Amino acid sequence: MLKTRTITLNLGPQHPSTHGVFRMVLTMDGETIVDLKPIFGYLHRGMEKLAETRTYLQNMPLTDRMDYICAMTNNLAYAITVEKLAGLEVPERAEYIRVIMAEFTRVVNHLVAIGALLNDLGAFFTPMLYCLRERERILDLFEMTCGARMTCNYLRFGGVAADLPEEFVPQAREVVAGLYYWVDDLERLLTTNEILLARLQGIGILPRELAINCSVTGPTLRASGVPYDVRRAAPYSIYDRFDFKIPTLDEGDCYARYLIRLAEIRQSLHIIEQALDHLPPGEVQAKVPRLLRPPVGDAYARIESPKGELGFYLVSDGGISPYRFHVRAPTLINLTVLPDLVRGLRIPDLVAIIGSIDIVMGEIDR
Repeated sequence: MLKTRTITLNLGPQHPSTHGVFRMVLTMDGETIVDLKPIFGYLHRGMEKLAETRTYLQNMPLTDRMDYICAMTNNLAYAITVEKLAGLEVPERAEYIRVIMAEFTRVVNHLVAIGALLNDLGAFFTPMLYCLRERERILDLFEMTCGARMTCNYLRFGGVAADLPEEFVPQAREVVAGLYYWVDDLERLLTTNEILLARLQGIGILPRELAINCSVTGPTLRASGVPYDVRRAAPYSIYDRFDFKIPTLDEGDCYARYLIRLAEIRQSLHIIEQALDHLPPGEVQAKVPRLLRPPVGDAYARIESPKGELGFYLVSDGGISPYRFHVRAPTLINLTVLPDLVRGLRIPDLVAIIGSIDIVMGEIDR
């Protein structure tokens, strides 16, 4: 019997399919992956330590740059934690605005995730451009409201930085209506494409038990048949007022993760429609001192970010800066299952699996 030796292969840290500065050390038996060791840290910026030297409010822009695709939801998770720590109430109108922005952010994230996945699979840049075109319509709404498109810095403790402009609601309704049609069109074009099926179906299967044991969350978990969503499991803000479903699939492969994101876009649009229909008048900001001094204590709050469960843990010593600032980053935890998903497969399959997990290095290397 012919015996072969394994070889070590470095993929990254500079490689387009790694979605950032991320290195993987592969152990290969010919073209088959025997093992994988993920190596982080190339983008580390010390955000959690920096946050301990800044005021609570000055830390809000830091959260924008963590998952730079999802600034609004990063803001929301941090704001909710500080409000819990300081005992702050949020006006009714501000809560609805927060939900609208959070769900638009979920749509933005899933559009980028689907487009990047197709690009990684070798579909050139055309599908990505189609997804980015629709994303631009939502970023126009963000810019209209807060003056920024990606690093929004829009939420504030006790509300939001500014009320919605008059033209926001009618334009948001147009965007939602157009996205319904566009998602249907995207599904007709891609979902039964034989190349997409060959590259995604049966690849990177994540068993339900492994997903639970590894604390995987978000679309990656729900694609393995677990109907867990923080918006339902531990409702925050005003999510308990909205009618929406938690899509799940049992296959747990790359194709299921793609389908889950398409389904979640539709559910987010449904939530936005309800929020726009019931948007109340009133104030958008509670009276909060600029130099907030929460009482001595600690608090942890979590939300269902587009990539999974995003949590902030804060400790206050009564000063103007957090004594301790820690982030529960969903993509870092979701990525821990990567070695289990790739064993026995090949490098093109690894590229598809990374794209289906939807990682962003700014959140992993904080």
